[in-house]
Amino acid sequence: MNLDREGARADLQTRCDTIEEAYEFFLAYASQGLPSDANTSHPIREHLKRFDTALTGIRSFLDNCVVRLGLDPGRAAAARSFIEVLETDAAKAQSAIRLVLAQASIGSQTVDNLNASIHIRALLTDLFLVDEILRSQ
Repeated sequence: MNLDREGARADLQTRCDTIEEAYEFFLAYASQGLPSDANTSHPIREHLKRFDTALTGIRSFLDNCVVRLGLDPGRAAAARSFIEVLETDAAKAQSAIRLVLAQASIGSQTVDNLNASIHIRALLTDLFLVDEILRSQ
């Protein structure tokens, strides 16, 4: 069981790191003032896709982490309740990311607006909270 706990913590850390790294990349991209990523080899779309992938199935992933961590029933119930909130925020953030990805051209201003989205910020705060609590269990 201890190995499963460590694996759950590592899996959670990996997913959170992917999201955080993409967001940090978005901040740097937004500051560049680029009008478009079209006809460039700029990796903005790759980071958006990684963020999107990390959000896919986040609810079942986190529910599984709760099981693998072996939380007592009270803590598990509280975690699952908050995971519902996170799932809603993740769905909204993922919709925004997919909207940006659907554009023929992604400029710095678009990414800056994405970064400022309350949905992205709520998701990041949710993840930091869950990550901190579940990793410390």
